[in-house]
Amino acid sequence: MTGTAAIGGDGTPPGQPDGPLPELRHADGRVELDPAVAALPANGFTNDDLRPVPVARRTWTTYNFLALWVGMAHNIPSWTLASGLVALGMDWKQAVLTIALANLIVLVPMLLAGHAGTKYGIPFPVFARASFGLRGANLPALVRAAVACAWFGIQTWIGGEGIFLLAGKLLGESWRTAGELGGYPWTQWLSFLLFWLIEMVVIARGMETLRRFENWAAPFVIVGALALLAWITVKAGGFGPLLDQPSRLGWDADFWKVFFPALMGMIGFWSTLALNIPDFTRFGGSQRAQIRGQALGLPTTMTLFALLSVLVTSGSQAVYGEPLWDPIALAAKMESPVGILFALLTVLVATLSVNIAANVVSPAYDLANLLPRHVDFRAGALITGVVGIAIFPWKLISDPHVYIFTWLGVVGGLLGTVAGILVADYWLLRRTRLRLAELYRPGGAYWYTAGWNWRAVTALLVGGLLAVGGSYGGPFPADGLVPVLKPLADYGWAVGVGSSLALYTVLTLASGRRGAGGGRRHAGDR
Repeated sequence: MTGTAAIGGDGTPPGQPDGPLPELRHADGRVELDPAVAALPANGFTNDDLRPVPVARRTWTTYNFLALWVGMAHNIPSWTLASGLVALGMDWKQAVLTIALANLIVLVPMLLAGHAGTKYGIPFPVFARASFGLRGANLPALVRAAVACAWFGIQTWIGGEGIFLLAGKLLGESWRTAGELGGYPWTQWLSFLLFWLIEMVVIARGMETLRRFENWAAPFVIVGALALLAWITVKAGGFGPLLDQPSRLGWDADFWKVFFPALMGMIGFWSTLALNIPDFTRFGGSQRAQIRGQALGLPTTMTLFALLSVLVTSGSQAVYGEPLWDPIALAAKMESPVGILFALLTVLVATLSVNIAANVVSPAYDLANLLPRHVDFRAGALITGVVGIAIFPWKLISDPHVYIFTWLGVVGGLLGTVAGILVADYWLLRRTRLRLAELYRPGGAYWYTAGWNWRAVTALLVGGLLAVGGSYGGPFPADGLVPVLKPLADYGWAVGVGSSLALYTVLTLASGRRGAGGGRRHAGDR
């Protein structure tokens, strides 16, 4: 093949007895298994959804990644992040600054993890096998899957709430005051179920359908957000009242007490994708495409959307006397049926675009990794949908304090711990060199001890304890779960990344393994 070099699956030249499957290394650095040779053997660690994507099918361009992020960033929970900061006392400048900084920070591990997906065509749970072992990878994969299931439930509840509230404006009071079931009108439960079914239908059509959906959903949601800004600006009598709402925190100690935990919460919002971004970058046409697409897509669109949301929330405070941080509740105050219908469609498209991409793709792969012989991508997606209903998502977003500080802070701390291990293993110890076929072979380079790498598990447990052990407020004790660790709780993501990265690196080097389970230089590697 022009522009490629063949190497054994474990780094040895073709024909060597210990090379299970030859690999092809392309001129741009991307690697694939040689399609002219036998495919990966059927075992308990592979299926069609987990196998490396052939280079011929890695077709996503810069625009595809940009559209993916625009579609995911412009959603209702992203809106409530920024508007929630205004509700907590920040002014619009403080809120936008906090979110812009958070997204620049989280972009770094996202690009570092995304590199492996584009280079080797592998999803996140397979990538995690290099550091955790073939069986041990199920541990971070299930942590990520559990978070995704919870996020899926939150987003689905928000989408259903949008249908319920906005449809109620069109159908009349009887829709909103229907008989209650479990504390909510049965019509709201019906809206929740309807939105859930729409999501299941879209995801059942696969990743290519998702790519096409994101391409047109992204610009549509931007138009919807700008329309909401125009409406509240007219109601407020111009931009002045939107920009004049003062900070209740100032820039002294009161602000910094809110800023640091809020910053970790904002990072925690996308710390999920910082882990499983290989699920998408595995389809990348080049490293340049995924790097440029993500760098242009995430921090810029999140900052723009944050600016829109805080301006609208400030406008609602000027018009209604209190900040309405839920855009659905704000849109429900419209009187025009056309405006309400447009707002409803925008809510549905925005929520669909992020929920399917961010919260169904990852657990579908993660669950397939757990039981490859029995669970494929579609079955994993269905399981995610069921679990997402069972976690009572409406309780997680009822209060901005619980939502931003407790939920996002704890999630960010745990996932930051996993990210630290992946970055240390792939970049610091292996220098981006993996044995592709070995990631699927029990007893091979990444088997460690019975499929588990104790160094990664230890770093995960210790880093996780340091990151979230001091969690306080909401469902946690006021003095923290572990009182001595409470001072670290407001910096959970940073503590998780730093501690796990350092500990995993030290443990690996101390055991005499530069890259545990396959760190030696491979023939043909750059």
